[in-house]
This record gives sequence, C-alpha cells and structure tokens, in this order.
Amino acid sequence: MVTKAPVAIPTPRTIREERLARDGKRRRPTHHAEVNPLREGLRLERVPDPHVFVLFGATGDLSHRKVFPALAQLWRTNLLPADWALVAIGRRPYDDGTFRMDIAESLHRNCRVQLDEEAEHQFLERVFYHRGDFGDDATYDTLSRKLEEMHLEQETGSNLLFYLATQPSAFPMIVAEIGRCGLDHEVHNGGWRRIVIEKPFGRDLDSAKRLNREMLKVFRESQVYRIDHYLGKETVRNLLVFRFGNGIFEPLWNRRYVDHIQITVAESLGVEDRGAFYEETGAARDVLQNHLMQLLSLVAMEPPATFAADALRDEKLKVLRAIAPPTRQEVQRDVVRGQYDKGWVAGVPVKAYRAEPEVDPESETETFVAARFEVDDWRWSGVPFYLRTGKRLAKRASEIAIQFRDVPHRLFADSTTDPQPNLLAIRVQPDEGILLRFGSKVPGLGLDIRPVTMDFTYGTAFSTDAPDAYETLILDSMLGDQSLFTRADEVEAAWTIVTPIHDAWLDMPQPEFPNYAAGTWGPEEADELIQRDGRRWRRL
Repeated sequence: MVTKAPVAIPTPRTIREERLARDGKRRRPTHHAEVNPLREGLRLERVPDPHVFVLFGATGDLSHRKVFPALAQLWRTNLLPADWALVAIGRRPYDDGTFRMDIAESLHRNCRVQLDEEAEHQFLERVFYHRGDFGDDATYDTLSRKLEEMHLEQETGSNLLFYLATQPSAFPMIVAEIGRCGLDHEVHNGGWRRIVIEKPFGRDLDSAKRLNREMLKVFRESQVYRIDHYLGKETVRNLLVFRFGNGIFEPLWNRRYVDHIQITVAESLGVEDRGAFYEETGAARDVLQNHLMQLLSLVAMEPPATFAADALRDEKLKVLRAIAPPTRQEVQRDVVRGQYDKGWVAGVPVKAYRAEPEVDPESETETFVAARFEVDDWRWSGVPFYLRTGKRLAKRASEIAIQFRDVPHRLFADSTTDPQPNLLAIRVQPDEGILLRFGSKVPGLGLDIRPVTMDFTYGTAFSTDAPDAYETLILDSMLGDQSLFTRADEVEAAWTIVTPIHDAWLDMPQPEFPNYAAGTWGPEEADELIQRDGRRWRRL
C-alpha cells in the first residue's frame, strides 16, 4: 500500500506571504532615479497602511491635474503599499478599462516625472471605476458592498481614505451619505477611516460653521483633513525648520528687529476656464482667506511645545485670533480690491476679466486684493503685515519678505550710497529658496556700500526636484499626520477676519472696475496703501 503525501493546504498566512512576495517583485520599478549623495539620510520614508482610496469627483479637472498624478508619483517612488486600491466615483458612463485609458492620458500630460510602462500598468490596474450620482442612496449602498469585497480581495485591513475633489456644495451631501451607510465607522480590528476635503471651506463665517457642523456629525475632527495645497509646498514646510531649527534667526523674529512683513501670492494667469467658479469666489475667498492667512500664521506663530499636529495648529490659531476683525472704516482704509483689464503678459496680449468665458460683462468680482493687518500680541505688536494676491499680474511669484529695521545709528554717513536695511525673502514659488540681503563695502579706495545677497535655492543645494504639494499632503493623510492640514477652529478664525471685508464691500460704493492693466502689479491704490506708511512693495 502506497501512502500518499499529505496535500499542503495553503493557509491565509502563506497565501498573503506569496502574494506580497509576488507584488514586491512586481512593484520594483524597471529603473530608478540616479542616487543623489547630497540627499542621503535627509528623509526617513514611511509607507502607509494598506487601504482603499475612495475618490469622489474622479472625472473632474482637479482629479486629473493633481490627484491622479500625485498618486502615480507616490507609486513610482514606492511610497504606496502593495495592498492598495483606488475606487473612482463619477457620473460619466465609464467602465474600468475606459476610465483607466482616460487616466493614462492625464498622467502623460500632468506627471512631473513620467512613469515607465511597467509602473504605469501596475498603478492603473489598481484603479476601479464606480458610476453613480452623489445624491443617490443606491450609489453608496453599492459602494459599501464593493468596498467590503475589496477589503477581502485586496487585504486592505478595512482602512478607507475618502477624498472629496468635488464642488463644495456637494460636501454635506456626500458626508451625510457616508454616515448613513456607516462607512465612517472605524472597526474593532484597527481599521481607520479618514476624509480629505478640498478648499474653499465655506463662503463666509456662517457657511464655514455649518459645513464644520455637518462634517463633525459624521466624522471626528481627528478623521478630517482639510487640504490647503500651499501648506504642502517645500518652502512653506521648510519655514518651520528655518525659524525653529536655526539659533541665529529666532532671536530676531520679533517687533524689536522687524520693521514689516510682506506676503505676496501673484499669478500671471487669468481665470482660464474657471470663470463661473471665480465669479462665485473672487480673490479674497480664493486666496486671502486660506493661502495668505496660513502663510501669515506660520510666519508669526510662537514655537510649539512639540511638533505634534495639534500643538502646531494651536499656535497658528493664536495668531489668527490676535488679528482683530476689521471695521468698515478699516476696510475702506486698509484693504484694496481690483479687477484686471486687457493688457500684455510676457509679451502676449490678454483679454480683460469681464471678457473671459462665463464671466458677467458687468462683473464686480475682485481679481486682486491687497490688505494691511496687525497681529496684536507680545511678539508682533505694531508690526504691519502687508498681504497681496492677484490674477494677471506681471509674473508668477509667491514670496514672504521679512524687512528688518534700519540700523539705529548712521555710522557710514559719508558713504556715497545709503545702506539698505537687511531683508530676508523666502521664495515659495517658483525657484524655491531663501535670500538674505545685507550691506557690503565695494572694493576700492572710497567708502561705497552696496547691498549684496546670499541666495539659497533648493534645486542647486539638493540637486533634485521637490515633490509636488499634493504628493506631500496626500501621503500625510495616508499616514495619519494632520500637521499640514487646517483644523475647524482655524478655518473659522480665518473667516472671522475675511467675512467683515466682504460685508463692508456690500455697503461701500461699487468700485470703478477694471482698475489695473493685465501685466502690471495691480491698481495704484495698492501702492498708495503701503506708501502711506513710508514703505513700498518689494519688486519680485
């Protein structure tokens, strides 16, 4: 009698080990970027837990231009787990195959580094399309069943990350439906649920409060990630290291040594194909309430006790609460709005805002805002913060400029050139870097002092391109790090400052728009705003 050897029955553990070994081999890219010795040891890379990424608004412009390319770059650099999948939700009649072809075209157009053929195939085969209407219960019921099946097939540990790349008006509806289906519930075996929502977070203070209430009916604050892509930019993140990791600057970062601070977010582009959106928003809601206020709070904040997310956001909140909501008289005096006319940008003629598609020919929407604020606390009392943003300006540039006070005694009065005060400029985009200006004697027999600069750029110092802000922020949301995301009370504090500006504009006479030519630096009133204090805007 021949005894047969027992048949080895694969256990879930051995199946998973074999699958991970197979996927690990498949995940290995066919080529790697050349190793840069300057970056060795600069970053401790972590890979998130296995999860399903659920993207609402997957057929929209934001998803195609930013979200999918960011995810593809994370896949290319091996920062996504092997057990990862994406469920794309939209209303268009796609199936998995046609949608993947559509995404492949977007990746070719928008990726900062193109994926090789194998890596692109591996990424796309993890993308699944789910057709449905955001307001239809059936969309979420079938989605819930689909996610249950995927958790078993993909072994994602019941972890879910929801990303809302939709119109803000759809946020409450989607969140309520997620809650109705119980998809927000974190399960007993450690599976987490998180939600990322895009700006704008409301249109004013009241709508922001309503949105936060609706969000927190379903999710806890620790599960909510309000994304502001400016906070993911490499230079903005480095601002904290620059301030709190270098002993030579922090002692000077106060009213005793700083004369004033300028923060500029300038765009040379117009509204392009977003005319209808911009008519509803304007420069104050689009940039002042979020990007500029966030940059201001990072510049002015006190050192946090730790680098934990809430400790960091607590200090930013204190700054926003130290800015008094402007009165109608202060808005009239300290806030300037503008709208661009036709003109020339980079040698190319461009049309006026009112001639853009989907824009009212008599529109009163502002495309430019300049404002003067003061942070009334112990560190900054009496130091003005000048903020400005606009469309169709002379160039694309975002910068934080810290203008130091002049020397107390003119020791070199005989110099043929009056020495300029020291300046520290942090370039957010483009050409990310930091510039320090100081006076130096010109070689020769006379005493001639000229300003010189020490200029640090990321590309030169580290010989690499910085990751896109969306790559950084999406990865952080997967890792559960909320440091670079805004909290509910931060959003409401920023609206407390900006909403009175909109309210005052409703009561003020309509401005004579357009009031600045495309390709310039905004209306003359913006220059008068800062010149009234004996200062001038920095040339970018």
